[in-house]
Amino acid sequence: MQVTDALRRAGLEVRDDAGTKAMYASDASLYRIPPVAVVRPRHVDEVARTLEIAREHGVPLTSRGGGTSIAGNAIGRGIVLDFSRHLNRVLHVDPEARTAVVEPGTVHAVLQKAALPHGVRFGPDPSSHPRCTIGGMIGNNACGNRALGYGRTSDNVLAMTHLLASGETLTTGYDDGRPFAHGADGVVAALQQTAGRHLQTARTEFDLFGRQLSGYSVQHVLPERFDLGQLLVGSEGTLGVLTEATVRLVKDPDHRVVVAIGFEDIVAAGDAAPTVVTYRPTACEGMDDRLVQVLRSRRGDSAIPPMPRGGAWLFVEIAGDDRTEVLDRATALSRAGLGLEAQVIEDPATQARLWRIREDGAGLAGRAPSGRPAWPGLEDAAVPPERLGAYLARFDELVSHHGMTSAPYGHFGDGCMHVRLDYPLDRPDGLTVLRRFLTDAAALVGEFGGSISGEHGDGRARGELLPLMYSPDAIALFGEIKHAFDPTNLLNPGVLVDPDSFDADVRAAGVSYRKNLAFAYEHDRGDIAEAVHRCTGVGKCRADNSASGGVMCPSYLATREEKDSTRGRARVLQDVVRGALDWKDPAVHDALDLCLSCKGCASDCPTGIDMATYKSEALHQTYRRRLRPRSHYTLGWLPRWARLAGRTPRLANLMTRVPGLRRIALLLAGVDHRRSVPAFARTSFRRWFDRSQDASQGAVDPARKPVILFVDSFSDAFSPAVAEATVQVLRSAGYEPTLPEAGTCCGLTWITTGQLDAAKRILGRTVTQLAAAARDGVPIVGIEPSCTAVLRSDAIELFGGTEHATDAHLVAASTRTLAELLAETDGWTPPDLAGQTVIAQPHCHHHAVLGWHADKALLERTGATVTTLAGCCGLAGNFGVEIGHYDVSVKVAEQNLLPALDAAPDALVLADGFSCRTQVADLRERPSVHLAQLLAGATRT
Repeated sequence: MQVTDALRRAGLEVRDDAGTKAMYASDASLYRIPPVAVVRPRHVDEVARTLEIAREHGVPLTSRGGGTSIAGNAIGRGIVLDFSRHLNRVLHVDPEARTAVVEPGTVHAVLQKAALPHGVRFGPDPSSHPRCTIGGMIGNNACGNRALGYGRTSDNVLAMTHLLASGETLTTGYDDGRPFAHGADGVVAALQQTAGRHLQTARTEFDLFGRQLSGYSVQHVLPERFDLGQLLVGSEGTLGVLTEATVRLVKDPDHRVVVAIGFEDIVAAGDAAPTVVTYRPTACEGMDDRLVQVLRSRRGDSAIPPMPRGGAWLFVEIAGDDRTEVLDRATALSRAGLGLEAQVIEDPATQARLWRIREDGAGLAGRAPSGRPAWPGLEDAAVPPERLGAYLARFDELVSHHGMTSAPYGHFGDGCMHVRLDYPLDRPDGLTVLRRFLTDAAALVGEFGGSISGEHGDGRARGELLPLMYSPDAIALFGEIKHAFDPTNLLNPGVLVDPDSFDADVRAAGVSYRKNLAFAYEHDRGDIAEAVHRCTGVGKCRADNSASGGVMCPSYLATREEKDSTRGRARVLQDVVRGALDWKDPAVHDALDLCLSCKGCASDCPTGIDMATYKSEALHQTYRRRLRPRSHYTLGWLPRWARLAGRTPRLANLMTRVPGLRRIALLLAGVDHRRSVPAFARTSFRRWFDRSQDASQGAVDPARKPVILFVDSFSDAFSPAVAEATVQVLRSAGYEPTLPEAGTCCGLTWITTGQLDAAKRILGRTVTQLAAAARDGVPIVGIEPSCTAVLRSDAIELFGGTEHATDAHLVAASTRTLAELLAETDGWTPPDLAGQTVIAQPHCHHHAVLGWHADKALLERTGATVTTLAGCCGLAGNFGVEIGHYDVSVKVAEQNLLPALDAAPDALVLADGFSCRTQVADLRERPSVHLAQLLAGATRT
């Protein structure tokens, strides 16, 4: 197109390939609108040049920050300006004045990181704070959990610079407390005239309560309140393009306490919120058991911290600098007789767990209580707080009337409710149901004197509904304000003024894909379209989740590219299942190439997406019955080659040690030459085990309980000492291990390379054999976490609806990690490791599928001083050894693993995963041990 040619000639960073268009066609809303091109400006001059080219060609322009807009504010049919890639710096922090100057793409968490060392912070904190940008917050007038204490974004913006559609620069701010606007004098004059024509409407319909944020803040065009900056905040990129902002910082309180109050139901919680606010909290957040049950079903009981008795809860934060005063207020609130039960929580770790449930609400609510996908729409309504309880009751009635379910939560102290609903978008009448419900729901908000948007903006989701809230004169006023700033409708058209229909361009409507799939997708009704649409776009994969022990998403943290995030990959796959892209399209494989198949998203993403599974499916669909990349035949068939090499291990090792032969062998195998090649053991574990059985002449202590030791190819061929230590620990705990037949394999390497027909054959034989033991009540203990995770999870997905399904479920239920089995063993006590310093690197599949809770508890019982690392080691099975992946693999290791190793050179390194131990040895030439070796070594001494 001419416009993309012009953008490139201007030297701009332009992306208009199919993959990029798929990624930027959606944000966190319902909608899909592919752009003409994405521009990633490196400085403000490039923003101005892009705007100029857009104006010359009559192509619309949409500003985008983190892409977390739930209302569809960050997508558009023309040029999308992605500020998050380059214009993302904190330019200055002034702790004395308590201000900061930021570029629009600055992530909220980055600003906090710069401010907190000075004892100050940016007050508003939406639940998306680890990845949302300040520019996006200004566009929506975001509020967040602590708006009661710190106000809305508009209360914390001191100055801004915008580029207008005309190319003019507009600077707004305050001089001795008085608002000023420099530049764009014609716009100012037009707005003053507009206000004069609509004085009564502007004075009587707006700013009636704190969360009335729908439409423009037209109260700020009134003569007595004229403030152009305040008008621009919340204008959703429709009036100007933000290029810089000065924000207010607040002192971080010295003490925070959470009071958790349980109620019979969510209506009672809503009724109590106004009383809670009289205790001057910084936050008052509400949710009910429906959301908690979604979390419990996905992550188990351990994900739920202790909470007061009830079916709904308020989490109330009391903060201040005087600890006694804070505790007095918290105690008084807990004894105020509100609800069924209350707890005062001082422990920061427990507080963080509670807030994490609330912050993950948008993702958790992506599955309705019905188990069906749930979608945004009217997910952000607010009413005057004193009417919230009655509104919640009526809202639940309305949802039931329309045959749907929901799990409401939100900022109850402000009267704001968030919710997602299971609109039947897979049905032919799905969009009709959507329109009927949203129309009725908007009317209900109007009946309660509320706002259809309380902080997310109106966007494409609610612009058409504004006439149900405002008078025709107010709607006309919006149009005149838009025309004064942007007469040609260049900036973010379809939003707020002359809005698109809210049931147009709905991303998931009518999309289904069930044909010839390898995995069963049982939790998604057998539909991979439903599976990949689990991604709601909340963008948690674009944040560093290591502070909470998370893994997701290592590749994005290494490259900072949208295509390398879980969300970016999901968007590309969503275009595949809708038919816009083919499985074989280069865009698909470019997006999936750097996916480590770590499964971090399966546990860390609140939506429950599993990109490792989708990558395997994509490789299967692409290469089935076709020539594959050579690494699929080498690394993908590694167990087969390992068995062959095990017959002559010395010869196999020689081939990888002789320099010339080594380089040729690695090249042919598709392995990066910078990688070491693990040596094949001279005596495999199985051979050792058979010899030890022969030496004992089969004598078995009858007091020992039977256990199946699932021996993976890595432990057998490369790390037999780990398996031998596992046998020692099991016997010391009163178990007698037996092995499955030789050649039994979980098929992991075939799964990760998408050779799923072969994986099913291999794993099917294994499941059949193991199921016989499981039926007899014999536990199955794994050594290698990734292989154990296949038995626990992948086997169920592969065999759903087949003759192996029952066996797969039996095996999964009987499979244990070593730590889990020992935790269930009466009378077993761990060795005393007091004085031992340990750095523990949990394998990603251990974290995501198996859970590391049992290991953590066991290590605590030993008395060792343990530092548990978050994140991925970076090797991730075959990923880190393949040609083209080495540099990213190292960058991933540099996120958490390598800094921890360098900081504690004398610590013992604990890593159950063979790939984790290999990465440690490769990058730091340092030994590491499996949990079995740690326990067995302590037993010997």
